[in-house]
Amino acid sequence: MLSALIIIPLIGAILIAFFPIKKPSSFYRLLAIILASFLVILTLIIGFQFDLNNPNIQFAQDIPWITDIGLSYHLGLDGLSFPLIFINSLLTLIAIYASSKSVERSQFYYALILILNTGVSGAFLAQDLLLFFLFYELEIIPLYFLIAIWGGKRRGYAAMKFLLYTTVSGILVLASFLGLVWLTGADSFAYEPLRSHTLSLSNQLLLIAPLLVGVFIKIPIFPFHTWLPDAHVEASTPISVLLAGVLLKLGTYGLLRFAVGLFLNAWVYLAPWMAILAGISALYGASCAIAQKDMKKVVAYSSIAHMAYILLAASATTRLSITASVFQMVSHGLISALLFMLVGVVYKKTGTRDVESLRGLLNPERGLPVTGGLMILGVMASSGLPGMVGFISEFLVFRGSFPIFPIPTLLCLVGTGLTAVYFLLVINKVFFGRLTESLAHLPRVRWVEHAPAFALLLFIIAFGIQPSWVVHWSEVQAVALLTGS
Repeated sequence: MLSALIIIPLIGAILIAFFPIKKPSSFYRLLAIILASFLVILTLIIGFQFDLNNPNIQFAQDIPWITDIGLSYHLGLDGLSFPLIFINSLLTLIAIYASSKSVERSQFYYALILILNTGVSGAFLAQDLLLFFLFYELEIIPLYFLIAIWGGKRRGYAAMKFLLYTTVSGILVLASFLGLVWLTGADSFAYEPLRSHTLSLSNQLLLIAPLLVGVFIKIPIFPFHTWLPDAHVEASTPISVLLAGVLLKLGTYGLLRFAVGLFLNAWVYLAPWMAILAGISALYGASCAIAQKDMKKVVAYSSIAHMAYILLAASATTRLSITASVFQMVSHGLISALLFMLVGVVYKKTGTRDVESLRGLLNPERGLPVTGGLMILGVMASSGLPGMVGFISEFLVFRGSFPIFPIPTLLCLVGTGLTAVYFLLVINKVFFGRLTESLAHLPRVRWVEHAPAFALLLFIIAFGIQPSWVVHWSEVQAVALLTGS
């Protein structure tokens, strides 16, 4: 069943890319929607069969592949990876649905999105370090082309910058994995056997250093963040949804799975510095967001701030904080996807994302009142208002981290307060006030265009009211990660 999550989108991508009869773009979009819907259904079926009380890898599949270098096709699922697999399937469906019915080079476009889904799912499911690296690198290729071909005016620059940064990230991660196998004398890259090896603290510090820089680039954490705002601004709306909602989680997943899971002693030794870095990154992201005039850049910098909360929670290394870090991944994935979707609607209808050029879009007769209402709800969720998933995730992060690292936690709390500041500045300028004459006759937004936003908002509220639906997945796994069992 886990192989199906990888093989189905890959085969679907091949079929769409080489479909023998020329069809309109809407045909390939529909085909991609069907495939993505099937992936969501398959993910839910796997979820219903998952044993929440079992900390071990489930649905395991281990097939020898290239035995000479110790590589095996070893897949498995646990409470850390399943929530992310679900987010990947859900946001892939939403991104395809939100794509234009007349997108240029549609066969190539939808094939790349499905290959991207394959790479991300494979990375989350891989139980072999080298296999993880292969999938970790695979997702770079489709995302590069998705930005470089269907992006904005500076798409070439943004795509190349993304490629260079993420390639360096992969090289550093691979260097850490190769060093681990060499120092332990292991004959394979299998994850669980490598966890059982005991290394000295100095060796662990030597190996964790390149791994941390690699995943910090991917998350991204200040000062390795500069590729992200450019990539978001130039990427189309559906690709921004995938980039913020899914791709960044590869970094935080690698942080928990490998930095904490393989080098726990070194991680605990470095944790105070990691917590300080999280506080700095949160404040930096929030401060930069306040200064932005492009709505998309505001959301991009908010991602830098909110992803830092995951680093803070991971640094505390308690059962509650590790559980909170997984919850924050899910929360950020849903909320950032919603905000990017709505910014995309504003840009599509007005032709601009400049905060200084937009006024009064909440006007009920001639503006974008539904978009404005949804945007306000999305901002409330990102600011951590009760009743939504953002409040639960941030409360768990701060509750789990404060007893261990009070000062960094307070810095992140200030970052949360600044979230309300920069988003309220955007809401006040863009949606309130007198509608300008240049925006007086905007095209109406059809309900089908808002369908993805309503779907995301449903999950945001549902998980905010019933957080146990997410928390139960990672509680047992958090204990296993910290105890080495």
